[in-house]
Amino acid sequence: MTDDIIIRAKPRLITRRTLGKLAAPTVFAAAMAPGLAFAKGKRLAYITPGLDLPYWRTLSNGIADEAKKHGASSVTYDSHNSAQTQLTNAQDAIAKNVDGIILSPTDTSTAPSVLAAAARARIPVVIADIGTSGGEYLSFVISDNRKGAYGIGKVLAAELKASGRKHNTVGLVTISLARQNGKDRTAGFMQAMDEAGIKRVALSQMQTYTADETFKFVQDMLTAHPEMDGLFVETDEPTIGALRAIRAAHRQKTMKVAAFDGIPEFIKMIEDGTIVGSGMQQPYLFGTESANALFQHFAGTTPPKRIEIPIIVVDKSNVAKEAPIVRKTTFGLS
Repeated sequence: MTDDIIIRAKPRLITRRTLGKLAAPTVFAAAMAPGLAFAKGKRLAYITPGLDLPYWRTLSNGIADEAKKHGASSVTYDSHNSAQTQLTNAQDAIAKNVDGIILSPTDTSTAPSVLAAAARARIPVVIADIGTSGGEYLSFVISDNRKGAYGIGKVLAAELKASGRKHNTVGLVTISLARQNGKDRTAGFMQAMDEAGIKRVALSQMQTYTADETFKFVQDMLTAHPEMDGLFVETDEPTIGALRAIRAAHRQKTMKVAAFDGIPEFIKMIEDGTIVGSGMQQPYLFGTESANALFQHFAGTTPPKRIEIPIIVVDKSNVAKEAPIVRKTTFGLS
């Protein structure tokens, strides 16, 4: 867990072969960079969009666990999905003379102001997910959101085609399309739909990222488009709200739901067919990789400019095999 929580070059690809090593207790410190003794006593700040989502809590825990392992410490700042709070959090961290900042921006366009403030203070920044529209940073830790969404889109398309209906249509509840990862997820999913000849009839963008918000979105979609039989929800906990709306409309037998990211409840939901699957990112590894990029910098070496963490598309065909991996790397459980 985090030590404290304040409420307010060449790409390196993590392959399936290295994935088991990353999830193991030693997490790759010896293999990754020499001189990790330079991490001892360093203080890291993690600025996150909102700790209300399990994804960001798991990423925060990955940072904290890796920092503690090497004698460093971390503090997490909650931006509550507010660009102004995010900047205030950055200014606070800078005023406290932290040694490094890990930033998951509220949106791609809000990151440059934080990067500029950190650059003036000569504090290195690693961006963990979402991305930035400009500014200087040490490393960018990211998944191939387009590829992951395309993968889960293919799963949903196959399920819809297997239902035997003459016409299939889908709705999307997306994360902010001001975020590059939101654009990528939407594009990847729609590529899979286009290839299958499935039409999009509705799209709503999350603002508060809550189950209640998504419940209302999906309730409206089902009312406006009673023929809709597929749904893609682009992050974890809001999927629960979507499923509530589907049950309230008595559509659970005809609606096929695909998700992104993951919470522990998804395993049983995939097994029993409540959802067809999820493109699961691995936020715990985002945290450990982000911390270690800073530790490499402190040791005088240059970390990769871009570090890619794979997305695991989990569906009924592979859930038994993948569950032990995502339990740690996606859900953050021991």
